[in-house]
Amino acid sequence: MNTDPNSNTTPQAGAPREHLAHRNGRTATAEELTPLAFMGYAHFTAMQVRGGRVRGLDLHLERLRHGSAELFGRETADTRVRSCLRAALEAAPADLSLVATAYSPVGEFTADGPGTEPELLVRTGPAASGPEGPLALAAVRHERFLPAVKHVGEPAKTYFLRQAFRRGFDDVAFTDHRGRLSEGSIWNLAFWDGSSVVWPRAEMLHGVTMGIVRRQLDRLGTPQRVREVTLADLPDVAGCAVMNSWTPGVAVRRIDSALLPEAPAFLDLLHRAYEAEPPVSP
Repeated sequence: MNTDPNSNTTPQAGAPREHLAHRNGRTATAEELTPLAFMGYAHFTAMQVRGGRVRGLDLHLERLRHGSAELFGRETADTRVRSCLRAALEAAPADLSLVATAYSPVGEFTADGPGTEPELLVRTGPAASGPEGPLALAAVRHERFLPAVKHVGEPAKTYFLRQAFRRGFDDVAFTDHRGRLSEGSIWNLAFWDGSSVVWPRAEMLHGVTMGIVRRQLDRLGTPQRVREVTLADLPDVAGCAVMNSWTPGVAVRRIDSALLPEAPAFLDLLHRAYEAEPPVSP
């Protein structure tokens, strides 16, 4: 028996729950979740919720529509997604991490499924803000399958991350068969040339945070360019950062053997652009 008077192992009925899973807008049962633990044909979007609101909600909805059309031949309806998000947020704390996953009820390894309405799994967890940095990234040649879709079942990302960590790096930066830097394991890359933000040109997942920052930089009047960036170009870079749903910018101090200069003004610019995006309620 737990006799600790300060213990909070048994939450009160109706209290917000940090960890929860909803399937199609209602609490998921163990029987419903068990087959999903082995399912690799699905796609998702991840977001940080603060005060019950989300930045870039329209971009998250667009990502889910595109992913479902690509994998299942049928878009996920925005109204349904928003309803499922609201149901999860009503039972959760105001600040949290949230992942919305779309999957086919017929499963995988079958020709059945195209045109079937995707089901939605929404799960929540503790709020996150990412590492403090600066980071050292190992350059690894790797090109993701269907890079424009944020799909599940990508062991290569974790494998390469752990291999890099054993070599003394914090994470990885991927290069394609043409030698172009594309993205990190779970990050988008952004570079600074001293006056413009440079986005790498390559096949990659265009992150929601990246989309938020890009449109807000436009509104701030900050120059942006998209061009190919290779390892040979790094000595001319004036700053580098990574971003994802956790954070709009963590400094990168090294990619492979190339040391990158500190660029606090660049990091501040990325964060200001992100903060300029108004959060909205689902």
